[in-house]
Amino acid sequence: MKLLIVSATEFEILPLLNFLKANYKNKDNIRFFSKQIDIHILVTGVGMVHTTFALASFLAKNTVDLAINLGIAGSFNNKMSLGQVFQVVSDRFADVGVEEADGTFTDIFDLQLIDHNEPPYINATLYSPNSDSAFLPKASAITVNKVHGTSQSIRKIIEKYPVDLESMEGSAFFFCCLQQQVNCLQIRGVSNFVEPRNKDNWNIPLAIDNLNEVAIQMIEEMSQ
Repeated sequence: MKLLIVSATEFEILPLLNFLKANYKNKDNIRFFSKQIDIHILVTGVGMVHTTFALASFLAKNTVDLAINLGIAGSFNNKMSLGQVFQVVSDRFADVGVEEADGTFTDIFDLQLIDHNEPPYINATLYSPNSDSAFLPKASAITVNKVHGTSQSIRKIIEKYPVDLESMEGSAFFFCCLQQQVNCLQIRGVSNFVEPRNKDNWNIPLAIDNLNEVAIQMIEEMSQ
């Protein structure tokens, strides 16, 4: 089993890295292996551009059986809880387009610069190949270059894209994997609610701990 773990930052997967270092042989702390599993770690950097470049470069030279994107996310859904871990089954780019004169946003699909169903998109959305067999609570997401932090911008984005979560890398991960026909999963822990920016209300440590607990459990099961 060749497994690729993709994360924007090392910080988000530090508990997993510590687990791998303690339980697997390793090479340069970026590849961990046993008889059953060969795990590559790819830390891309934050955002769509860094993720796309790093992941596309890796997949051009390597083949894997499964790629997993691990990270934290903000939640628009007040029924969710801080620290909850979700499998993102659909994602879309949410700030690629133009701002109109009246302040509204028109994306590249509505501008007819890309067809809504041009592969790998389905109705302008990127779907996980494993969306029908989710083993965690499912969530929908958007990917943005600039996370939302004012009441006005939050209201506008959820009116246009009524989804659960927001990240800065998810759609880039899905896009690369789907283009290269790589089986993939996106898993995220909720670190904060998307509200007028107030980091005092965030709980990043809880989100990371729970996220990595899920990741470790997955790897233990794959290694059996």
